[in-house]
Amino acid sequence: MPIYFYSVNSIPYGCFSNFSNHSFELDGHKWKTSEHYFQAQKFVGTKYFSDVLNASSPRKAASLGRNRSFPLRKDWEEVKEDVMREALYAKFSQNESIKSVLLSTEEEELIEDSPIDYYWGCGQDQTGKNRLGCLLAEIREKLRD
Repeated sequence: MPIYFYSVNSIPYGCFSNFSNHSFELDGHKWKTSEHYFQAQKFVGTKYFSDVLNASSPRKAASLGRNRSFPLRKDWEEVKEDVMREALYAKFSQNESIKSVLLSTEEEELIEDSPIDYYWGCGQDQTGKNRLGCLLAEIREKLRD
């Protein structure tokens, strides 16, 4: 039976959200959330990188990352899934409590039930790519090894 997640406040699967308050270290920085890491990677080598790194909340980090007046790195579309994969692996491998939640899902399909995101989530009509759910399943397998 598929496991649907979206809200950071949903127990026990709210930790699957990129807004969940599970910090980790990666690339020489301590990240408050995986949303902070993901959005900051759009601006590596620019002054906007530290603005996102130090954003007061994941919502603020997301807002900064979606601000198209900031110069988006040219290869973003090619690297964004690898960036998300790295963030998720760091987040779940460095936080035992949520690692156990992810592993407890066994072989179930994981679906980000976002009504607006058709790339990372399933979208309102369930036709989205659900790439976040797919990457979480990939990380789950890697953590089992």
